[in-house]
Amino acid sequence: MIMSEGVGTSSPEEKALKLNLDRSIYGTFAEIGAGQEVANWFFRASASAGTVAKSISAYDMVISDSLYGQSKRYVSQERVLDMVNYEYELLEEKLGVSRGEESRFFALANTVRARGYNDTAECHGWLAIRYQAQPQKPSGTILLHVRLLDEENVDQMETLGILGLNLVDAAYHKTGDLGGFVSALTEFISPGRLEIDMLKFLGAPFAMVDNRICALELVRQGVTPATVFMPDGEVVQAAEAFYKTPLLVLRGSFLPVTKLHLDMLSQAAKIFPPPGAVCEGARPCREVCEVSLSNLLRDGQVDLLSFLDRANALQALGKVVMVSNCPEFHRVAQSLSRYTREPVGMVLSIGLLNELFKKKWSEKLQGGILESFGRLFKNQLSLLVYPWRNRADGDLVTADNFKSPADFTHLYRHFLENGMICDIGCGDERLLEKTGREILSLAEECGDWEDWVPEEARSLVQSYCDHCKS
Repeated sequence: MIMSEGVGTSSPEEKALKLNLDRSIYGTFAEIGAGQEVANWFFRASASAGTVAKSISAYDMVISDSLYGQSKRYVSQERVLDMVNYEYELLEEKLGVSRGEESRFFALANTVRARGYNDTAECHGWLAIRYQAQPQKPSGTILLHVRLLDEENVDQMETLGILGLNLVDAAYHKTGDLGGFVSALTEFISPGRLEIDMLKFLGAPFAMVDNRICALELVRQGVTPATVFMPDGEVVQAAEAFYKTPLLVLRGSFLPVTKLHLDMLSQAAKIFPPPGAVCEGARPCREVCEVSLSNLLRDGQVDLLSFLDRANALQALGKVVMVSNCPEFHRVAQSLSRYTREPVGMVLSIGLLNELFKKKWSEKLQGGILESFGRLFKNQLSLLVYPWRNRADGDLVTADNFKSPADFTHLYRHFLENGMICDIGCGDERLLEKTGREILSLAEECGDWEDWVPEEARSLVQSYCDHCKS
């Protein structure tokens, strides 16, 4: 009996039972770390023989290596994919002839670092399911990374088990609706117990899926505060991409991407990272262009076409793209501090520097603006300020001659004199003559706009104009 899609469940037990009663779904569970918590839900429900072909815990490293091959790290993307591929292929090899016509095979694997005795390190893990949507059809894989936020091991085990159960159910019943799929992953899990910071769909059945949109959906639903993808479009776990890496971060809407943005990064790179600040063995500095979710909204909804156009332009220019749901600078800084202990330089304009002194960005903090700046500068972070041309009098405003609000004059001088705020130059002052909004207006009016935009980003402007006309 195949349960119809979209039928709701009132508890994890009921969800597991419905999967067990679907006689077409049949597979293997392979779990390392935090116990057999996913398989346990299927065993606790009745009729588990209808779903579970095998359940295995290869905790011993020698045993694990003998099954899945040697690995440098046992809690990693590579390891979980080795596990899920081995188990799925073994399942098809052994049961393909006897059950292949009626079964939709799956293998679910996880490798997790859960809370140990006297342990304070971060708890996280990888989950993957490789499965068939229909019998005898090509399989696809869904991969995700999770941070376990509960303090107690027993609570982490419960969260992991429900997440794995939800992943199996969502794979079979929710892949036609990305928003519904992401929402289903956290069903029966209270907010604040986990963070899913990476989600990817792999294999032939998902050839048309753009995993950048999947990453964006995690941010949109608040399942993670930020997501990252590389210049080649590969969605990555930020902690792995930025490990031991100094970061030069430029915040903006990037509508459009302009030559001014490139000059801001180029000028900042001349002084960042500062000599002696980077630890031995650190990776080369990465340039990251960060877009806040609020900058992707159009009429209250995320504009996916505009998002992809901006991402394509930035990636074509060789930039790492980060999308966050952190309008406040101090929250972005907090996220970045989780990913790297190396210096972080945030590049910003005079206009954004002035914004930092506005109370609206620290309304939720008991310490107000002082707490906001305290959080911002907490972990080797510096603000690298690009100049601005005052159109009223033609003067060039820099970090050195910027006039902060009167109440914060001494605080600002403290930041400046101690290198927490640094002045960077301007490679071509002509770039200061046009804002991004003015460039778009020129393009809409068929004016001379191309000189202000790098060639790799001109299609973004053209797409924007076409969209406005339609």
